[in-house]
Amino acid sequence: MGMSAAAYLSQLQALLPQGPAWTREPDALLTRLLLAFAEEFTRCDARADQVISESDPRSVYDLLLDWERVAGITPLDGESIEQRRAALTAKLTGRGGQSRAYFIALAARLGFAGVTITEYQQMNCNGDCEDALYSLADAFVWMLNIPALGGIYSGNCNSPCDSALGSWGYTALENEINDDKPAHTTVLFNYV
Repeated sequence: MGMSAAAYLSQLQALLPQGPAWTREPDALLTRLLLAFAEEFTRCDARADQVISESDPRSVYDLLLDWERVAGITPLDGESIEQRRAALTAKLTGRGGQSRAYFIALAARLGFAGVTITEYQQMNCNGDCEDALYSLADAFVWMLNIPALGGIYSGNCNSPCDSALGSWGYTALENEINDDKPAHTTVLFNYV
């Protein structure tokens, strides 16, 4: 905690030369001027303390968007500051991983148990004749198979012509997986 305005005023008055022109009376114009400086010094002290708290992801407020950008986090609509701080802290302190087990456990933590992962291997001469023909680029694509009702089908005979036939996807899950996936890979989400 920084110094008070009164403490700064006392210091500023102590720096003044001695003599009748340099009064220390509380109502004097010089005292009021020095008090204005002292209040500004106090405000700067408080802001410096706040900057120190901005360097900790558990207490960040003004720089939260910058912290999220650096950590590669996409904030969700409606998330509170506390939830965003918790996600940031988890991202920065989490050990993470690139294994199937890590992403399956991540999905389970988010409430999606029973997730499986499909990886694609490039076709080669040692493969089975019945294997799919995947290219080298497909080796960097993987699919997260999510056993959840992914669609909410809204289209029927009474729906407007421009309404969606169905919608699917869980934004929170997809954002978490995309935030943690290896940067050189692409994830496909398969709701089964």
